[in-house]
Amino acid sequence: MLHEPASSGGRDAAASYKSRLGVWMFLVYALFYVGFVAINLLNPLLMEYNLVFGLNLATVYGFSLIIGALLLALIYDRLCRKKELSMNGQPTNEGSE
Repeated sequence: MLHEPASSGGRDAAASYKSRLGVWMFLVYALFYVGFVAINLLNPLLMEYNLVFGLNLATVYGFSLIIGALLLALIYDRLCRKKELSMNGQPTNEGSE
């Protein structure tokens, strides 16, 4: 049994696109997180405010940070796959998913 890489590693033509997209998405998430920290620093009692279904702002904002990170990861993956396929000359299959 041979233990070789599944694919040959070569130059990634979409690397600059991926890194630029990653930096922008990081900045978006960082601003969202800075809002959470700012509320806790400037007006921590605001986090006790009941927002929805008896959950306070701290809980809702915290879960929003987690869900937001997951959504950004899924969007990043989708956009990077699409860019890689278009740069390799393969169809993106937009309507078939």
